[in-house]
Amino acid sequence: MAAGRLTAWLSRSSGLGRGGMIGGRVTLALDPRALRRLGRERTVVLVTGTNGKTTTSLMLTRALEALAEVAANSDGSNMPDGVLAALAARPDAPYAVLEVDEAHVPWVAGQLQPAVVVLLNLSRDQLDRVGEVRATERDLRAALAGLPGTVVVANCDDVLVTSAAKAAARPVWVSTGRRWTGDSTACPRCDGLVGFQGKDWSCGCGLARPEPGWTLEGDLVRTPGGRQVDLDLRLPGDANRANAALALAAAHRLGVPPHTAAARLRTISDIGGRYRTIRRSRHFVRLMLAKNPAGWVETLRVLDEDTPVIVAVNAQEADGRDLSWLWDVHFERLRGRQVVVTGERAADLAVRLCYAEVAHWTEPDPVAAIDGLPPGGVELVANYTAFRDLVGRLPDG
Repeated sequence: MAAGRLTAWLSRSSGLGRGGMIGGRVTLALDPRALRRLGRERTVVLVTGTNGKTTTSLMLTRALEALAEVAANSDGSNMPDGVLAALAARPDAPYAVLEVDEAHVPWVAGQLQPAVVVLLNLSRDQLDRVGEVRATERDLRAALAGLPGTVVVANCDDVLVTSAAKAAARPVWVSTGRRWTGDSTACPRCDGLVGFQGKDWSCGCGLARPEPGWTLEGDLVRTPGGRQVDLDLRLPGDANRANAALALAAAHRLGVPPHTAAARLRTISDIGGRYRTIRRSRHFVRLMLAKNPAGWVETLRVLDEDTPVIVAVNAQEADGRDLSWLWDVHFERLRGRQVVVTGERAADLAVRLCYAEVAHWTEPDPVAAIDGLPPGGVELVANYTAFRDLVGRLPDG
């Protein structure tokens, strides 16, 4: 632990990074059982899924802080190294809310034996690093089957999530609505055709949408007791309301009343810089993150229709080197708008927009792209490393 903290401090002091990942890596190298030791005598919640992990984790952390101190990897370091660093940073916190990359859930859950697992959604993402989404579902299904004491709070409108969560001994079903069904046309258990009728879906093998105990209806969440909780979030979009509904259900299992949790969720206005509006000279820039087709579906829906859009795309290791996902995004929604393409892989994005018949121009430097637009509002959407770099370059003012 001391060696890990020292390594993290050296990383921060030398400007190489925040230190969470390398500190955790050193600790695990010296003591492979460190994560299990740090998780003892805590109430641990794991949050996983393709999209919404950081947002939902922050929501749950804010809700559980009504009870006691919470350890959390709020910087988004969701590999085992980052999870361990979050626990080490607050060794006395009785609660821990940890977002975990889907591929690492089986090992992390086996080490920590969480009280609750929140399963948000599953869709294709970074095929070169993560692999095919059905393999992820099978691994999660096997992991959840081996956690008999864990409550699994799951989105029953997601076919892949439902298949995984049905293996759990204690599932809690939440209906959040779902727009992305591109990965759910075939059953993950028998490869048969999944039929959709309104909110319901089913397959001939018997896999079907469970009856939800919690239901999101617009801005309202209906609880198992039939009460309605008004979310009234400061964060935009249906995706964030869906994240909030799952967070309310998980917090309720841990003793936080839904109305108390909702009130605490309303204090959240940005997630690590996302949705924040920054003033830069003559511009007001709203920053948004979109990393994969399902995330883009939601992001394109919340863009202001009368505001110029800058799209920044990189393809570093953390983003995934494979940019084939660009062709699954309905960029046609940007037709008729001022669009600027930027980032390390601006050329790939420009080709995609040409096929989408979206008029645009290219500026390699994202900050220069902002400065080249007329004064006023700007919607800036970036994938992971492009967003991270921009946040560092755009101090408010």
